[in-house]
Amino acid sequence: MKLTDHTGGAASFARRLTKRAALGLAALALSGAALAQGAPIRIVAAENFYGDVAKQLGGSHVSVTSILSNPDQDPHLFEASPKTARDLHWATLVVYNGADYDPWMDKLLAASSNDKRAVIVAADLVGKKAGDNPHLWYDPQTMPAVAKQIVAALDRADAAHKADYDKNLAQLLASLKPIDDKVAALKAKYQGVPVTATEPVFGYMSDAIGLQMRNARFQLAVMNDTEPSASDIAAFEQDLRGRRVRVLIYNSQATEALTKRMLALAKHSGVPAMSVTETEPAGKTFQQWMLGQLETLSAALGQTN
Repeated sequence: MKLTDHTGGAASFARRLTKRAALGLAALALSGAALAQGAPIRIVAAENFYGDVAKQLGGSHVSVTSILSNPDQDPHLFEASPKTARDLHWATLVVYNGADYDPWMDKLLAASSNDKRAVIVAADLVGKKAGDNPHLWYDPQTMPAVAKQIVAALDRADAAHKADYDKNLAQLLASLKPIDDKVAALKAKYQGVPVTATEPVFGYMSDAIGLQMRNARFQLAVMNDTEPSASDIAAFEQDLRGRRVRVLIYNSQATEALTKRMLALAKHSGVPAMSVTETEPAGKTFQQWMLGQLETLSAALGQTN
């Protein structure tokens, strides 16, 4: 995911974003009064994996809207709409990633005043900032921290159902244990094994397993939508041709020409390739998504190199 944008398009995007937000907020004047007593708590999540976890925690007591939810769409191309502004205005709780992954959220929230709205930023909970790898949900430590904060906010907003929220939190934390167990098993077997990736999407999970991740400069360039240097491209290709890495990890939501080139080279060289995404696939929970990708990694690492 692109961290920063120093091109001329940034100012244009900001103007469009502000205009769209203003249109959305203007429409609020026609939308009626506040929620009736007993209505579900409105939660807006910038990314659907945070929305999924919020729904698991809130159950029937919440209504969740996820802004980025299409696993077939490049999240880099997202543009806010008036509906997004309306959803955020009425939200009791907002959850987003931070670390400059979704900077449009800051602009939309600033354009929509709501003193009763609670905001949870995942990056703040795990000590990450702009410039750090923003794909925080692949860090096994992130979602437990986010889940605890979501339940704390729900307990404050709806004390009558505190017991339900606290029970759901305990269940969710228990459901994350198979992910931790799989990470530990992979680490015991493959710690130090060299792998590479087209972007650092899977970086935190790779670190948790203890894999030796190569070609970091290439990955950062691709993530930031800049051209990797000729030497970084050559080093990446040499790793694949020489089968110096066990697996190639790629972001299937951002398959640019250079990514396709590396995938073709990996296939020709007999290096297994593993797809990861930045958006939770439809029909899966966060837990199923993470565990499934770990199973895929395990199978790829297990192939003869």
